[in-house]
Amino acid sequence: MDIRKKTRELGGTAAGKAREAIGKTKETTGKARGDARLEHKGKAEKAMGKVKQAVERGRHTLKH
Repeated sequence: MDIRKKTRELGGTAAGKAREAIGKTKETTGKARGDARLEHKGKAEKAMGKVKQAVERGRHTLKH
C-alpha cells in the first residue's frame, strides 16, 4: 500500500500529522545512515505536514 495515497485519503489534520511522522522517520533514518538526501527529504516532508495542519486549522476557524 502506498503511504502517500493513504495520507491523501485521511484528509484534514490527520493527513498532516501522518505526513509529519513519515518525514520525521525519514529524517532520523537519513541521519543514522549518513544519507543527507534522505534527511533533507524527511525535513521537507515534515514541513509539508506542518503546513497542511496549519491550513486545516485555518479552514476550521473560517467555518466556525
